[in-house]
Amino acid sequence: MQYLWEKEKAFMKDLIEAYPEPRPAATTIATLLKRMADKKFIGYKLYGNSREYHPLVKKSDYFSKHMSGLIKTFFNDSASQFASFFTKESDLSQAELEELKKIIDQEISKKKRL
Repeated sequence: MQYLWEKEKAFMKDLIEAYPEPRPAATTIATLLKRMADKKFIGYKLYGNSREYHPLVKKSDYFSKHMSGLIKTFFNDSASQFASFFTKESDLSQAELEELKKIIDQEISKKKRL
């Protein structure tokens, strides 16, 4: 997905070449592309036997959906459990923790205004 967002469209050979060595097998990439197309994350145009893939979702929407799934699956659908784990286990600096606190405080202020 990252490569597709950057390039906006690509053929499978382009996607394979974007990986560092050792590159995954073409069948592995084809399987991932099929799954992403089935989930409507990507679309494609046919050119003979070749497909030119393009993203159908914005990066922020894709990331949000995956983060929600991760929180639901691993943290009992609790954002606070996720935040607790993230802040304790990721070895954040004091400056990074203060930046997170600032972001959270800003979001709290926005919610209070509603």
